[in-house]
Amino acid sequence: MSISPQHKPLGKQVTSSLQMLSPIVELNVGGEMYTTTLSTLKKHPRSKLAEMFTGQPKLRTDSEGRFFIDRPGTYFKYILEYLRSNQVPTQCIQDVYREALFYDIEPLIKQLEDSPQIFGELVARKQFLARVPSYSENIELMIRIARAEAVASRRSSVIVCVVRTEEDAAKCQDALNSLDMDKKSVVKFGPWKASPSISDLLDCIQMDVEAKGYNISFQPHVAEKGFRFKSYDFFYKFLFTWW
Repeated sequence: MSISPQHKPLGKQVTSSLQMLSPIVELNVGGEMYTTTLSTLKKHPRSKLAEMFTGQPKLRTDSEGRFFIDRPGTYFKYILEYLRSNQVPTQCIQDVYREALFYDIEPLIKQLEDSPQIFGELVARKQFLARVPSYSENIELMIRIARAEAVASRRSSVIVCVVRTEEDAAKCQDALNSLDMDKKSVVKFGPWKASPSISDLLDCIQMDVEAKGYNISFQPHVAEKGFRFKSYDFFYKFLFTWW
């Protein structure tokens, strides 16, 4: 006996509008599957996540009718756990923080910013680097110089001049004038008015270049015999290893 259209089962694949009416929501987040409730997703009404499920459907569906969010699915479980139980994640903090920013879940953002990892990065390190003139531009300059010198080589090096005070900056300029090298190839960092030391800045440079995927190390630059300043007062060699 045939089934009349009005009694035909809906099956697994449902339309977006019908799924929105259901209190149970199936999600495909970057290939990871989740099942939760509509009220959980809309727990923080002013968040971008809640907005996705408010009013008319704003998301596409996959072949099984699940709502699709094109974000890393691995970290969505931590977002979901927070929405369900207010549990702040203790793993993958940096990654979860990026996702919390994307979904604009303000209470989670604030709690993550109080964690040692995010606090140290945003309040301590980033605030220090903001006081180092042209820091980001100099990082990019270092990479450009290193890449330009990497032709048919396993390694290339960049000379960096680091000065903490205006007085050191003047001495560094005198030293640069006596160096037998292309002055344009020396990248200068500083001076700055903050408590971190030169070694702290060197660690920051290495950390931020490595974050871009490069294999890098540094050491004091040893200048020629008879150089008027101790080379390690200002100059460091950053070594990029390509293979």
